[in-house]
Amino acid sequence: MATFVQDLWESIFTPGPTPTLLIATNVTFAALQVVLAVLLVATWSIHFVILSCLSGGLWWAINWFARELKIHQQQEEEKARRAKETPIAKSDDSETEVEGRSGVGANTARARGGAVLVGEERGNTTKAASASNEVEVVHKQGELKQRLAAGDSLSSQGTKSGVSTEDEWEKVSENENEKDK
Repeated sequence: MATFVQDLWESIFTPGPTPTLLIATNVTFAALQVVLAVLLVATWSIHFVILSCLSGGLWWAINWFARELKIHQQQEEEKARRAKETPIAKSDDSETEVEGRSGVGANTARARGGAVLVGEERGNTTKAASASNEVEVVHKQGELKQRLAAGDSLSSQGTKSGVSTEDEWEKVSENENEKDK
């Protein structure tokens, strides 16, 4: 019993549902169901039926969540195992691009999923690093419209507002001061 309590205390600080923590949770919920059943028999109150249903639902949800976490952990371990088994081909040439580099032609294009295709020209051959050959199409979502200043007319639509944000805040604070008086 002492080792169970020690394991329970240590499992609190361990991420994820540990077997000791799940056993303690299931024993606690079973005891709660027994207490609610005894109270139902003693008082014949519908409240204990409702509490028992809520407790049972929570008990089931906790166990379901623990099972789902275990399945997810197994899938992650399988992915990690597969990643270790597959050999990674290493290349002698660097296929990365350095910003601001001049003299060397570097071809870049945006690929699907945000990956950047990078190629370095040497003679007539181009090497490209890509996971996909498709290029993402960018759709125009909307236009930005300039706000007009208080005294501007429609003829000056193309110019920026002459009123700054600070001026607008000063007007707001002046209006608030007048309301307080």
